Amino acid sequence: MIELQSCFLCLSAADGVADVVLSCSLVEEGVGMGGMGGGSLFSRTPATLVLRDVPVGPDESLDTLTPFVPPSVPDPDLILFENKVSSPDIPNAGMLLHADCNEQEVMCEISRYTPRGLQESSDPAYFMVSLSVEGLDFSTSLILQTLPFDKDQTTLTQSKLNLPLSQSGTLLTKVIFLVFSDINSVSAPLRGDVLLNCGFKQEETPLAPEVGLEWRLQHRGRGRKVLETKTKLDDTEEATVVHGERNGSSVDAALLLSEGNVSMSLTRLKVVDEGTYICTVNLGHFHAQQVIQLHIIQLPQVSLSAEKLVLNKNSPQTLSCHCAKYYPLDVQCCVFSLSTDSYWWVLGFLVVTVLFFYQVMK
Repeated sequence: MIELQSCFLCLSAADGVADVVLSCSLVEEGVGMGGMGGGSLFSRTPATLVLRDVPVGPDESLDTLTPFVPPSVPDPDLILFENKVSSPDIPNAGMLLHADCNEQEVMCEISRYTPRGLQESSDPAYFMVSLSVEGLDFSTSLILQTLPFDKDQTTLTQSKLNLPLSQSGTLLTKVIFLVFSDINSVSAPLRGDVLLNCGFKQEETPLAPEVGLEWRLQHRGRGRKVLETKTKLDDTEEATVVHGERNGSSVDAALLLSEGNVSMSLTRLKVVDEGTYICTVNLGHFHAQQVIQLHIIQLPQVSLSAEKLVLNKNSPQTLSCHCAKYYPLDVQCCVFSLSTDSYWWVLGFLVVTVLFFYQVMK
């Protein structure tokens, strides 16, 4: 992960779209890089991702955006990915436009990706890109595929990746598959219901005739499968649940087929449902995932230490509030003093409620 070094937005040639330039890290697994025992470590190399033609809202001022200009002299040592955001589009990509200007850290990691069942090769090459924005409900995983183009004797090769560069010194790519979520964390009441958001998009030419979906739960070092489905993309029938360990879990098959919406509903939540949910979508040789945190909450039952209290200006009295049947268990209740009139009774209950939500949500 690397923080953007400058507020860099770029106006595209077309009206209503802009180019976004992101500072990223190319993450590679290495061996014997100085770690104890010579074990495997991950190396990080600075890289740049250019997302071209990101849609701009009607209220966006294009006058403040400057054009992206590739290096005047192509440098084979630079790692510069160029991608056109068209089909499939990246949901909510507009959030990236002003993230750095608003001092919100953009996390961008790029790594080589080998499709399952295929041998690693350089033609085409594949990359996984993980994008998220600090403080915003924006997270997506992209799979990029390099684009073919005519090469000649002047074509440069990127020194680290050993891939041919365009005349402007960029690695030309396209998005073929992505999995996204517009929520990173959600809180829901005990015995209530919740919807965990997850979706996918693919290029116009389907990567596979069938989509596989798996939802897993990880919590305190233990994991289990919650729900798994397989659906034919040209079928109008409901998805078949292959395996599910949790009653009350479901996915809307109609939304999966029409919108790529693989969000999972959970009903009658229990404490054991709390944890980290992993949404994994499989399309042929490709797969990507998103992670969502689910927090369970239960409002406390509050009682007072006395039903009736006589106030005396010269003798302040203390009224205690007691909380029971609440979750999480580390929530703190309050003790407050009454010194004037019954207004403080109402205030006391408000303080209990405010403290509870402060402890839960912080």
